[in-house]
Amino acid sequence: MNTIKLSAPATKEFWEIPVLFEDDHLLALDKPSGLLTSPDRYNADRPNLMRLLHDGIAAKKPWVTTLGLTYLSNTHRLDADTSGVLLLAKNKPALIQIANLFSIDKPQQKYFALVSGLPSSDQFVMDAKIASNVVELGLMRIDNHDGMKSKTEFTVAEKFSGYTALTCQPRTNRNHQIRIHLKHAGFPIIGDTLYGGKPLWLSRLKKGFYLKHGREERALMARVALHLEELSIPHPVTGEMITITSPMPKDLRVALRYLREFRGNGRTFGAARDEE
Repeated sequence: MNTIKLSAPATKEFWEIPVLFEDDHLLALDKPSGLLTSPDRYNADRPNLMRLLHDGIAAKKPWVTTLGLTYLSNTHRLDADTSGVLLLAKNKPALIQIANLFSIDKPQQKYFALVSGLPSSDQFVMDAKIASNVVELGLMRIDNHDGMKSKTEFTVAEKFSGYTALTCQPRTNRNHQIRIHLKHAGFPIIGDTLYGGKPLWLSRLKKGFYLKHGREERALMARVALHLEELSIPHPVTGEMITITSPMPKDLRVALRYLREFRGNGRTFGAARDEE
């Protein structure tokens, strides 16, 4: 598997990003959590994936030659904390075609989320309109009067005591859609402090948890526990449906392992996910 190596000297950060899919028109990357997709309007100096990629193309880095890149543009966005499939276009015609598909809600996306709480049904739908939060800039809110049509379908993948793993399929493409829908449903995503979620702590799961004197506990999951694990879309040239998948990142695998060990109750739905 090819990888793209990126670095931000100003912040001393480094990323080695796997390539999930690549042909003459498309490039799909496995975006890590913590890296912005595009520039932050409130913090222009924060590293973002698109700027790093464009800088690499301009500098003709080795991965640029390997992948034959002269142009790259993201066809959609993932929030900074969200990991998983990020699809990019390698030419403008492909970009326009894919962008049009996203605008009419054609792509099929499957996200994995860990949430607090236990839904009463193993399948449920949120069909609540979303609008910008005029009080807190950058956030969204439910506004069934003036908001934009928004729909997300949820399926329980695994239940624990007090927590649930969900498969989330957005049928529209709104900013923070899954996050705000789950908050509104009463099941905030673990680590999503902007929308009512709390970090996942081992001390809250394990009875008799002991931390050595002078040590500070680190959360098992402090970032938004949301991962785009599968994206299906018609190819912009051939029309053939392609499906791109991203493996579960390590932090989510670790969180699942501890939930199963200390909060598991044997209720698993669908295909089990690997822990390692």
